[in-house]
Amino acid sequence: MALSPITVISFFYGLAFFSMGLLVMIEGGRASDLRLRRALRPLAAFGLVHAVYEWLDMYGGIANLLGQSTPGYIEPLQMGVLTFSFLSLAAFGSYLITTRPNDWRLMLLIPLGLETIWAFGIFILRSKYASAVLWDVADVWTRYSLAIPAAALASVGLVAQQRVFRQSGLISFGRDSLWAAVAFAWYGIVGQIFTQATPLFPSNYINQELFVSAFGFPVQLFRAGMAILASIFVIRFLRAFQVEFDRKLASLQDARVEEAEQREAQRGELFKRVVAAQESERQRIARELHDETGQALTAIGMGLRGLSTSLKSNAVFERAQETLRHLESLTTHSLTELQRLIADLRPSHLDDLGLPAALRWYANVIHERVGLQTHVEIRGQEHTVSPAAKTALFRIVQEALTNVVKHAVAENAKIYLTFEADGVSVKIIDDGQGFEPRLNLPGQRISWGLKNMEERASLLGGKLTIKSHPGAGTSVEAFIPFAAMETEVLDEDTPVPG
Repeated sequence: MALSPITVISFFYGLAFFSMGLLVMIEGGRASDLRLRRALRPLAAFGLVHAVYEWLDMYGGIANLLGQSTPGYIEPLQMGVLTFSFLSLAAFGSYLITTRPNDWRLMLLIPLGLETIWAFGIFILRSKYASAVLWDVADVWTRYSLAIPAAALASVGLVAQQRVFRQSGLISFGRDSLWAAVAFAWYGIVGQIFTQATPLFPSNYINQELFVSAFGFPVQLFRAGMAILASIFVIRFLRAFQVEFDRKLASLQDARVEEAEQREAQRGELFKRVVAAQESERQRIARELHDETGQALTAIGMGLRGLSTSLKSNAVFERAQETLRHLESLTTHSLTELQRLIADLRPSHLDDLGLPAALRWYANVIHERVGLQTHVEIRGQEHTVSPAAKTALFRIVQEALTNVVKHAVAENAKIYLTFEADGVSVKIIDDGQGFEPRLNLPGQRISWGLKNMEERASLLGGKLTIKSHPGAGTSVEAFIPFAAMETEVLDEDTPVPG
């Protein structure tokens, strides 16, 4: 004895809807559209519950094959499951048809109305047909009153969803929704109109026997085929949720990148203004120290020198002369320190003679102070450098040589100022002990000097390159393009805060 084809068809029929219901239940909650998310819940219920109906039908076929009778509760259970499944499908279509959130609850009146019509029909049929054919008649009535309208609602709702997908730019998923609508339409109109033969009109004329004689295969196979197609296309358009999620994620990432770029631009602009204000303040302080304090100390020293030479030579006057010479020495030392402080704040060579002269002067200063042999070499044809770029390059050299003196334990340092075709670069090379140039290593202290040099270069559209290795010396190179200098020239008249 072999299984009947109808039993096998029922298995795959139920499997198709079960797979659809399970995947819709898992993936449906990811939809961003609240209307679609609400609609997919009853669709999941329809798939899972209708699968149970088909498998109960399969169970009846297997029981008949084995010569066993089915329990008495199977028929009413099947009727309840079938009714609930088609009401769920009607709710799915009703939710998709609505466009306004306020209409969602109102649209639930459609499946409730279908349920009322079905229940009233069952009440009438109970008094009209004998119990021997009552369950068969009830099955046919359920398909007429619930299955066909529910499939039509689902089809119309999926067409509406297809328009939503197209408006969102999800064209391929809109096609999947449209094909699912076609499959549900054929499933409802053709699949459910050809029912089993019963005394209920028109099943006494249009029934499964007519379908087999017309097409040569059972209507259950047609229903199973439409169920498989509908399930495939519904599952296919569920992928739209992942695409939509990826789009939102990409949009969020783009927004974060844009926000980070804006913060970086604002930070750069703030740092730029702070540096400009700092240089302006240094220049002002240096000028005031030179014009007022420096001249006052010079006048005091000259007065002390003149007073010392005018005193007569005796014991008291000799002590006074010694005190005056000491005061004169202190004044000279203070004047020297003041000149050094002025030069560190804002060397006049940078404004009066230009960057090459300022670098040569500073190299001599470093040699006189700490004995570091510092050589300056100018390469290329000298080009006009904007004040901001000139200041930035000088400060980078100043910071680099300060690091050489403090940390490198070097004997020699070389400074190369190179005028290239598209910009100007400065390179500082020493023969010191070197270091590990990577920043932000675990447990490593951040070098604010290196960070400041990098900031100064990047603010002018340039870059800072540091090459070093323990025991192999250090090379610091900063490059600033001429294009950025032209922009800086345009911004020179911008008022500086502070």
